[in-house]
Amino acid sequence: MTIRTVTRRLTLISALLAGASVAHADIKGPVRTTDGLISGTPGKDVGVTAFKGIPFAAPPVGNLRWKAPQPAAKWSGVRDGSKYGKVCMQQPGKGRVNPATDMPDSPGMSEDCLYLNLWTAAKGAGEKRPVMVWLYGGAYTEGGGSSPFSEGDKLARKGVVLVTINYRNGAFGFLSHPELTAESPHHASGNYALMDSIAALQWVKANIAKFGGDPNNVTVFGESAGACMSAALAGSPEAKGLIRRAISESGAWMGLGITKMMPLAAAEAATVKTAAAAGAHSLAEMRAMSAEDVLNKLKSQGMMIDGWVIPEDLSKTFAEGRQNKVDVLVGSNGEEGSFAAAFGPPMTAASWKESAAKRWGTLADAGLAAYPAATDAEAKAVASMPFADAMAWHMRLYAEDQAKIGAQAWLYHFTHRPPYDPGKPDLGAAHTAEIPYVFDNLAAPRTFPGQSSVALMAGNPTEEGFADQVSSYWVNFARTGNPNGAGLPAWPAVNKLGPTEAMVLDAGKSGRGPWLTKAQIAFYDQMYARDVGKR
Repeated sequence: MTIRTVTRRLTLISALLAGASVAHADIKGPVRTTDGLISGTPGKDVGVTAFKGIPFAAPPVGNLRWKAPQPAAKWSGVRDGSKYGKVCMQQPGKGRVNPATDMPDSPGMSEDCLYLNLWTAAKGAGEKRPVMVWLYGGAYTEGGGSSPFSEGDKLARKGVVLVTINYRNGAFGFLSHPELTAESPHHASGNYALMDSIAALQWVKANIAKFGGDPNNVTVFGESAGACMSAALAGSPEAKGLIRRAISESGAWMGLGITKMMPLAAAEAATVKTAAAAGAHSLAEMRAMSAEDVLNKLKSQGMMIDGWVIPEDLSKTFAEGRQNKVDVLVGSNGEEGSFAAAFGPPMTAASWKESAAKRWGTLADAGLAAYPAATDAEAKAVASMPFADAMAWHMRLYAEDQAKIGAQAWLYHFTHRPPYDPGKPDLGAAHTAEIPYVFDNLAAPRTFPGQSSVALMAGNPTEEGFADQVSSYWVNFARTGNPNGAGLPAWPAVNKLGPTEAMVLDAGKSGRGPWLTKAQIAFYDQMYARDVGKR
């Protein structure tokens, strides 16, 4: 045997041993990311390790305020992964709890906030577990990846690597200006929060295998504003190749209803006006504003057509089949608008009819046909339904558009009415009501407005069983693109459902069930044609 042959064999053996050491590395020990070593901390569940406060981009401060996220700085030594990074600038709760800022152990807030957290039960790198990346809701103005309700121990125990991120909120994350557009190499401005999400997904692509995740099987999921962002990523050319699946809970690219997306010019003009009112007449003066002044004096514009991340109205993109071919699981809750019942005077049959033209314009007659109310009790019952049903119509449109391009697509309607504490408003299957079940975190504090009872749900066999069911559907979908699995009620794909059917999610009753009526569907078909465009 020649020296060269021996050398080659020794090299091959060394490589195999090195591969084995990587494949069976202790995830609890320091993990080397592209930027440095990070240590983990025991999760709340046995067998789970959490890695918190990992920077995925440079702090967006100073001249980086309102710029696309830049690469994070590398560090030496081992970074402590036991603590969350600060959440992005936002208002604390007023008359309610903001879980991102108002908990006893909230990490504080700062413009320096582009951090992510992950939970894994993998025994070593290379296990290729499905990855789920959470985008929080909060009207684009609040939230954080450190909120207790989105901690990932339970989902990690079910076999995924769970990632939560911070993205810039409010005017820090959604703001256009002519000078910002001019300085951008893409001649675009506005969707900085979406850019943050893409940067986080790029970090996941580069690093998640070290934590036992599969970089080629990433599901982005979110609720409300996060659901809208998830859908936008499904339609954005900048997210192509970063996600394989997407879940949107109560929201998609049109927002929470049916409307066109804001064009860049309108967003720019709005910022010029509000900035001038705040005493800032140039971009330099805006960047010189304190973070508190930006928070309090400038306005968030939400997602918009920026010409780059969102190159056109996504209704056009999805209608013409040019979105990313990602599997989707989408839906909404049966009583999304229940929180609004406390606002304004009680609805009566007379006021319901009298306000129809103001509410629906040229579609007033169609609206009253879809939502008839002959008595005050009927008027009160239907008053909040159009908000929920317009959202439900939007979610089905999203699912059907994905099915048309050959992706797996699944539609749900969450109708379970969780228990509420005595003396608290019973909002039923409210906006955000599904979140505790999705994360299987019934003991965690709730997020606004679905303030269901922790005391009556945690440990309750019916509620715990339903949380196991819902979270299992979500995990199965992340794993294979199909939510079905052993022991779960059968969930038909959207193209196997009748026009007035959805997969109803309700404790003890989950299965194919009723959705909108034909009159309601016809009404929203007309609304879309009038307000967005014909398909």
